[in-house]
Amino acid sequence: MNRVLLFIVALAAFAFTKPCLADLSLTLNNDDMAKAESMYQRYCSLCHGVQREGYKADHAPSLRSQSLLSTAFPQMLFDSIAWGRVNSAMDGYIDETGGPLAESDILLLIRWLAQKENSSAIDLNQDPIPGNALRGKKLYSKNCASCHGNEGQGITGTALADQLFLASATDSYLKYAIVNGRDGTPMQSFAGTLQDEDINDVVAYIRSQASGWSPQPPELAQWPDASEYVMNPNGEAPQFNLREGRYVPAREVEKALKDNKKFIILDTRPGSAWQRIHIPGAVPMPYYRDKSRIAENLPNDGTWIIAYCACPHAASDSVINHLRSLGYQNTAVIDEGIIKWIEMGLPVVAGKNKVN
Repeated sequence: MNRVLLFIVALAAFAFTKPCLADLSLTLNNDDMAKAESMYQRYCSLCHGVQREGYKADHAPSLRSQSLLSTAFPQMLFDSIAWGRVNSAMDGYIDETGGPLAESDILLLIRWLAQKENSSAIDLNQDPIPGNALRGKKLYSKNCASCHGNEGQGITGTALADQLFLASATDSYLKYAIVNGRDGTPMQSFAGTLQDEDINDVVAYIRSQASGWSPQPPELAQWPDASEYVMNPNGEAPQFNLREGRYVPAREVEKALKDNKKFIILDTRPGSAWQRIHIPGAVPMPYYRDKSRIAENLPNDGTWIIAYCACPHAASDSVINHLRSLGYQNTAVIDEGIIKWIEMGLPVVAGKNKVN
C-alpha cells in the first residue's frame, strides 16, 4: 500500500461499522418509497444514475445488480453508504462523520434499493475460506489487477484493499462476486475461467490485505464562518488558464495559495469528506445542498470561485454550473480533483485540525 493510500486510510480512521438492527423485513409503503426515492435522487443519482444504472461518474456501480443487492443487503450496503470507500470518490453520508443522513435514513434507502429490484438477501456462510494467499496473489495479478489495481487500490473496480470494505466483506461475499460476477456491471463471472481452488486462493490473498485497522469515531470540526470564505481578502486576484473555459490545473491553484491571492475554494464533496481531508481554506459546499443555498454567503463581485471534488468533475461541475446560471463570472473546477491533488503531494489539511 503506497504512502498516499496509507495517509488517507489514517485520516479516514474515524469510520466504524455496526450491525443493522432495524426490522428490514417489512415492505415499505408508498410514502416511505417516495421519501427514499427523493433521497436517492438528491444524494446518489449524480454518480449512480437516475435509474440506478451506474457509471455516471467515478465508475460508480449499478445499484440494480441482483448479484450485488442480494449479497450486500443489508450490512454491506449500509456500511458503504454510511462510511464510504477509502481512496475513492465515495465518501460517508452518515451524520456521525459529518454527512447529511441519519442512520434511519440510510436504512430506509437500502430497503428501497432492495424493494425496487425485488431483491432477496442471500444467506452467505460467515466462515473463513481457506486458501493459499501467495498463489492467490499471482492469480489476482493476472485476472483482477487491471480493474482493481495492483495494490487493490481500485481503478474502474472496487478498491479491494480498502480496510473498511474488508472489515465488512466476508470471504463468502468476495467468493460469490468472483464466481457469479455482478450483473449490470463490467465484473464478469470467473466460474468458467478459474477453478474453485483458484478462487479460494484469490479470496485468501484479498483477505490478507486486511491490516487489523481499528477505526475511531471522529471529532467533528466546525464549518467555516462566512467571514472566512474569501482567502486573503486584501490580496490580488489570481490569473488562471482554463481548459475548455472551465478547468484550472491543480498547480495553478497551488501557486495562488502560495502567493496569497484573493479567491474562494469550494469543496463540493459530502461534508464527511471535508471533515476527513481538504485543500487548505476550502469551504464545504456539498453538491446535494439545496440549490437556493449554494450561493449563500458567496460574493458575486468577480472574486474567483474554484470548486473541486474527487470524481474529479461531476460534483464540482454541478455546483459551478449552478453558480454560472446565477451570473457568477470567475468560476472554475480543479481539473485533477482532490485524489490526484493528494497524489501530486499538494497541501491538504484535516477538518478536525480546525476545531476551535
